[in-house]
Amino acid sequence: MMTNFESLIFIINILFTAVTPKKHLGQHFLKDTEIARKVACLFQKEQYQMPAIEIGPGMGVLTRFLLQEYDKVIAVDVDKESVEYLNQTMISPKLKVILADFLDNRELHKILTQPSVIIGNFPYNISTQIVFKVLENIENVKAFGGMFQKEVAERLAAKEGSKTYGIQSVLLNTFYTTSYEFTVEPDVFIPAPKVKSGVIKCIRKDDFVLPCSKSLYYEVVKTAFNQRRKTLRNALHKFNLSDTHEFAKLRAEQLSVENFISLTCQFENSKE
Repeated sequence: MMTNFESLIFIINILFTAVTPKKHLGQHFLKDTEIARKVACLFQKEQYQMPAIEIGPGMGVLTRFLLQEYDKVIAVDVDKESVEYLNQTMISPKLKVILADFLDNRELHKILTQPSVIIGNFPYNISTQIVFKVLENIENVKAFGGMFQKEVAERLAAKEGSKTYGIQSVLLNTFYTTSYEFTVEPDVFIPAPKVKSGVIKCIRKDDFVLPCSKSLYYEVVKTAFNQRRKTLRNALHKFNLSDTHEFAKLRAEQLSVENFISLTCQFENSKE
């Protein structure tokens, strides 16, 4: 663990470093070492014996604590300046720093080659895209978590009946057990964002098998929420949902993950 003196020196280095947070990359560098420790320990109880892939390490505040929790850490950043800084200041046989775009499939497939934990202080401007990349690579993402804009974090962890419940809520909670862990104030970042942040934790349901076509399931969920103010009878008219169906008069946010799976199975079976 870092001593108080080491933490102070680390914060001073952040404040006076040549690495400048870049607005177009959505960078807000975390300066609070206690919060960094809490995020790094999100999956401590599970004790995964696999690499941690950190997205957007910035200046490495979180990276230092991940190195205490994992035998291997792969830090991925599109910011050349940050990558050069980490390679110069954070030398460890357990750490590999890569200049790459996590959202680029060609680069991602070179990074995510085995079951891993994905974690980070995710840039706000690409956070939802990161979630969809996780959903595209479920087989190699054992656990997933970190910091998002608070309203995004709440939406990802939302359950049916909530106003924030939506497409990503359903899809993420289909394959992962998701929980909202804690809220983070703006003043722990450089520069301070205008909104609060929220930390979520997602653990893959290893014993779960989707009993219907994944592509059809995604289509049903997305179609239902694209017209969320309409009843499902109208929103899902392309699937010929019967007026007498038990869900016909409900809206998308009222259906649980299990309800969406059941509905998709019915649509799939009706095609046979």
